[in-house]
Amino acid sequence: QVQLVESGGGLVQAGDSLRLSCAASAGDFGIYTMNWFRQGPGLEREFVATISWNGAVTSYADSVKGRFTISRDNAKSTMYLQMNSLKLEDTAVYYCAAKRGGVATRAYLYDYWGQGTQVTVSS
Repeated sequence: QVQLVESGGGLVQAGDSLRLSCAASAGDFGIYTMNWFRQGPGLEREFVATISWNGAVTSYADSVKGRFTISRDNAKSTMYLQMNSLKLEDTAVYYCAAKRGGVATRAYLYDYWGQGTQVTVSS
């Protein structure tokens, strides 16, 4: 069982930066592929970014490519999402998720989820 806790959300202005963290309880955090998903108001949950167990492979949604950076520190059992040049459309609840095996973008493939952290971008 893996417990995930997101933090770092908040209210920012368009163009600002924010860093989200996802802390995992698993002692074997390093074996999990990790993802960030988000769900905006009235929208379906969508893929944001994924990172392989060792950080060697990353992938991003087109909407955040070049602005967001996913990373992880296995020694701290923590994953991060650095979000720069935030836009109004980035407003959402951001969720981290974990799975064994290779990187994937589909939410149904992920076994463990955090409770989410709200990011609100204002003009």
